[in-house]
Amino acid sequence: MDANVLKRNELLAQKVIKGLESRNMTGYYAADKEEALKKALELIPNGSSVTMGGCMSAREIGLVDALQNGDYNFIDRDKYEDKRAAMLAAYDADVFLSSANAMTDDGIIVNIDGNSNRVSAIAQGPKKVVFIVGMNKVCDDIDGAMKRARNVAAPTNAQRFGLQTPCAKLGTCMNCKSPDTICCQFLITRYSRHAGRIHVILVNDNLGY
Repeated sequence: MDANVLKRNELLAQKVIKGLESRNMTGYYAADKEEALKKALELIPNGSSVTMGGCMSAREIGLVDALQNGDYNFIDRDKYEDKRAAMLAAYDADVFLSSANAMTDDGIIVNIDGNSNRVSAIAQGPKKVVFIVGMNKVCDDIDGAMKRARNVAAPTNAQRFGLQTPCAKLGTCMNCKSPDTICCQFLITRYSRHAGRIHVILVNDNLGY
């Protein structure tokens, strides 16, 4: 990565981390995927029960492989015949993994969900939530974060899932009420009442959608 971009991301990450601290959340900066994986495993004790939503960023840094092959109880919903049971197990997990559809440079996290299992687990349930967030997800303000979530993350995920939504066909949000819409629940995480619960690893890379 270009040295100037690297320096810019380091400085921006420090601003985000200060914003997270002011919101009773903890932030970290990882210079690359390997450093992000190391930090994530430091936050997940051996023997922990761990689950996640559709977190592409966790897969991209190698975290899912590490959990599947390590001393963890990784609840992989893709291997459950009863998907609802896997989703419900998340609420009692030690650690829930997620990314963000977008976040602001002062530490507000934005997520949109279709089935709502991901946003509900972020809001309440698991003892710890660990976000893996590429620096490509950081926006100037809440308006920019919402626009990114709706016009970048949602259309790309709709295309990934093969959904028949207007955004999947046009590449931008049409504020639809399609039966396939994945924009059912919007979660804005602006503060955590529980110290030590929410951790955000900012990764100097383009991760997820």
